[in-house]
Amino acid sequence: MATNTKMAFSRRAFMRTTSLAGGGMLIGFNLFQACKPQVKIEPPVDLSNLDYKDFNAFIKIAENGVVTIFSPNPEIGQGVKTSMPMIIAEELDVAWKNVHVVQGKLDTENFERQVAGGSQSLRHGWDALRQTGATAKQMLVNAAAARWGVDASQCTVSEGVITNPNGETLGYGEVVTEAAQLEVPENVTLKKPKDYKIIGKDAQNVDIDEIITGKPLFGLDYKAEGMVYAAVVRPPAFGQKLTSFDASEAKSMPGVLEVLTIGDKARKLIEAQPNIANILSTSDKVVVVAKTTWQAFKAKESIEAAWEDDVKMESTEDHDKVMNELLDGKEFNTMREDGNVEKAFAEADQILERTYEAPFLPHNCMEPMNFYAHITDEKVHLVGPIQTPAWKAGAVSAMLDRKPEEIELEMTRQGGGFGRRLYGDFVLEAAEIADKIRKPVKVVYTREDDMNDGIYRMALKYRIKAGVKDGKVTAYHLKEAAVNSNMYGLIPNFFPAGAIANYKVDAAVYKSNITTGAWRAPYTNFLAFAEQSFFDELAELMEVDKVQMRIDLLKKVDAEADERIQYSPERMIKVIETAVEKSGWGTKPSNVYQGFVNYYCHNTHVAEVADVEIENGQPVIKKVTCVVDCGIVVNPLGALNQIEGGILDGIGHAMYGDFGFENGKPLASNYDRYRLIRMKEAPLVETHFIENEIAPTGLGEPTLPPAGGAVANALKAATGNRLYKQPFAKFPELLKPKKQEIIG
Repeated sequence: MATNTKMAFSRRAFMRTTSLAGGGMLIGFNLFQACKPQVKIEPPVDLSNLDYKDFNAFIKIAENGVVTIFSPNPEIGQGVKTSMPMIIAEELDVAWKNVHVVQGKLDTENFERQVAGGSQSLRHGWDALRQTGATAKQMLVNAAAARWGVDASQCTVSEGVITNPNGETLGYGEVVTEAAQLEVPENVTLKKPKDYKIIGKDAQNVDIDEIITGKPLFGLDYKAEGMVYAAVVRPPAFGQKLTSFDASEAKSMPGVLEVLTIGDKARKLIEAQPNIANILSTSDKVVVVAKTTWQAFKAKESIEAAWEDDVKMESTEDHDKVMNELLDGKEFNTMREDGNVEKAFAEADQILERTYEAPFLPHNCMEPMNFYAHITDEKVHLVGPIQTPAWKAGAVSAMLDRKPEEIELEMTRQGGGFGRRLYGDFVLEAAEIADKIRKPVKVVYTREDDMNDGIYRMALKYRIKAGVKDGKVTAYHLKEAAVNSNMYGLIPNFFPAGAIANYKVDAAVYKSNITTGAWRAPYTNFLAFAEQSFFDELAELMEVDKVQMRIDLLKKVDAEADERIQYSPERMIKVIETAVEKSGWGTKPSNVYQGFVNYYCHNTHVAEVADVEIENGQPVIKKVTCVVDCGIVVNPLGALNQIEGGILDGIGHAMYGDFGFENGKPLASNYDRYRLIRMKEAPLVETHFIENEIAPTGLGEPTLPPAGGAVANALKAATGNRLYKQPFAKFPELLKPKKQEIIG
């Protein structure tokens, strides 16, 4: 709960506070303008050349009032580069219109958790970022009070102007020198939510002008003097290795500087760190180095490479068979077990069991993978879009046998991540190439490279079984079979954990040589559809109201007695009731078919209702009503972007996303064979927030998982057909309404 609380804050904690937050920004704002609006002073063109006074590792203030706040978290479109500065600016008490934001570099000494992933940035940063701003403000107030000879508690602050009891004022810039020399206050007062001026107000993306005018922001935009470009020929199938190649034609093509192979250093790294093999091929790769990307791409196409199978070549058909065998088998890792599921099933009056299936999925970020590297005897300079900069800097250090302090990594804005840029195989490629040619070089993937040599969402299946006794759900057994990895440990403690006395979650895994990893809302992106479809069908079997059944289960949960429970049943019931009200659940005209879901993940409670209508004999998704409890909403405009994007992403992949393999080769290499949702298929999204004063929770992922389930349940209402496999469009016969039997 956010309150007007005194916070103890040591100098060491202040120096590293945003490291606890795990994220932030670089903010520069002209405080002379904030302090003296009537005086027009142009902000400096080059903030880096100002004479700054250090407040801590994150905040520097110049005598002309410009403030820079360094923050390391990567920006992948989730909006932290806007929302996190808003938190600092709120407590620092400056006008948001005077705030400028810049991305910080990797700094493992002063920052921790320089990661974009798991929808955790605001959640981890909330308290520490507020303390950072409030502490800096208090130091400035203390300096002004000392100059006036008054007690600091008698002074007030508004938008960078400090006022004493006599009505005299000083701007932050006028006291920065004295303030920087003061001791860091041990206690600071944080604002109450009712006093917020910035938090809770719409703020446009701080990079929006640069984005729409094409200014260099992204990794693909980065250029350096003397930079060359590299295109890489990788194994065409997972499990193959290079045996020979002919690059004679490529070497004679315009702009081509050299053709070489890499792989030795990658294999050395894999030997030292075997887990790296999960993201990096052990095969040699052929590299074309050229003056432009186009020249490198064209020359790459001319290379004739020979490959041989190094391990078994896998196909989707094989994966399907193996996962069925896993579900039918007895070898599981039990992740949670309450009561006696087997006994409850034996005593049940009714049993429902269903299996749900999902394919591999590529990430398909708008900006293809790329990274810049320049290596000299003195330094390793890396620049580009990466969600895990510290991890990749460490891997490069190990691969090249260089000291960690010799690695300098700069982050650019990322044109989408969704988990793909967590792994940074492209960073390791760039580093190995740069180490070999000793020139500044940027590796750039084509779309085909990106899709054929990706790190995919794993294919997986869920089998869910429930038992009913005397009209009550008495048993619930969830089995997961997945390629390469299983659900993370918190998921078994999501709803309906705690609501059913006899409850069990089992997981089984098949180890594949196809690289897999996190994909937006890992595991829950499909599990939510499976569970929420199952709950609907279970309610039909029990002949009870679908929504009320969920509420009745939630009322049985005692989250205080079971510390494993991750969600709040009270908050979940609130979003359910609000969704029922806002969506007009059960009150729509007969031609509107609705599907309901509720789901919790990434610390956020969500309910969604999809409206489907039949047009020209086909179901059309017209609208999704979404209710979200994510605590305090820092930037409503940015929050809406995340919510709507998550829902459209969830619907699009549930409806159309299909990807597989044959003899180790991906079955799609571009959008001609890989279907995404189209603009005309995007429904209206209506969002409602639950207002409270709870600290912010995740928002980049939580609205995606329920979307597929809401649509599936609405499609069942519209067509009479249940869907158990994604993508839904792969089964057109199930998307047609059943013909009504004509009697008489």
